[in-house]
Amino acid sequence: MKKTKVAFFDFSCCEGCQLQVANMGEALLDVLDLIEVVNFREVMSERSDDYDVAVVEGSITSPHGVERIKKIRSIAKVLIAYGSCATIGGVNGMKNNFELEDIRKYVYQDSAHHFHTIPTRAVHQVVPVDYFVHGCPVYIPEFVKVLKSALSGLPYRVPDDAVCTECKLNENVCMYEKGITCLGPITRAGCNSWCVNNGNICYGCRGMVTNPAQKGQKDILDRYQIPMEWIENKMNMYNKARENDLAEEKKNNEQKC
Repeated sequence: MKKTKVAFFDFSCCEGCQLQVANMGEALLDVLDLIEVVNFREVMSERSDDYDVAVVEGSITSPHGVERIKKIRSIAKVLIAYGSCATIGGVNGMKNNFELEDIRKYVYQDSAHHFHTIPTRAVHQVVPVDYFVHGCPVYIPEFVKVLKSALSGLPYRVPDDAVCTECKLNENVCMYEKGITCLGPITRAGCNSWCVNNGNICYGCRGMVTNPAQKGQKDILDRYQIPMEWIENKMNMYNKARENDLAEEKKNNEQKC
């Protein structure tokens, strides 16, 4: 049986999602039974421009990145954006809080004129994306589901309910009960409340649910006397580049009403 050719690419990111895939263990062997990997900088030196599926990590932050992702999209029959940087802009989106010229000079100083930059954008804000795997890093069971869906030509619905639903199923003690601010009430599920299961908070790396329970969230903040600014600051860490998407979603919802 002819295997589907899959290429992994990275843009502005830490490449942690690629490491997640490379460290899949036995599950990786099952995946390799289904695909032929032709590009994967973290694990192989060979490269090919002949691929069916492109798996893209990282946000688009430069004119060169725009050109490169457009070329990848023109070749790939299917494009999967994986990891927060690719799906919602990720931590790189914090750059959008500042004037680009100031950021460029701060980072590169006297060599700033050699480095062109643009506002951080998620992959789908530049080219069409067929599948999304959210998270920082990606949750491997979800990545495998998405990859199998892509290979089968089946849709994958990203969960659009809050991480809190998974937290309750996993019988975690709510972080708010511990006096800790958590973004679980407004962040989309799909990670099996991975971070909270391991004693951490939800940082919102999967992006905001489409229709967050604003009244419920406000009740929580009032109950625990938490300023809204704290939540907004935490959301800024991963979700700044999503502001254009949120504005577009709001506009579409208003038009439907």
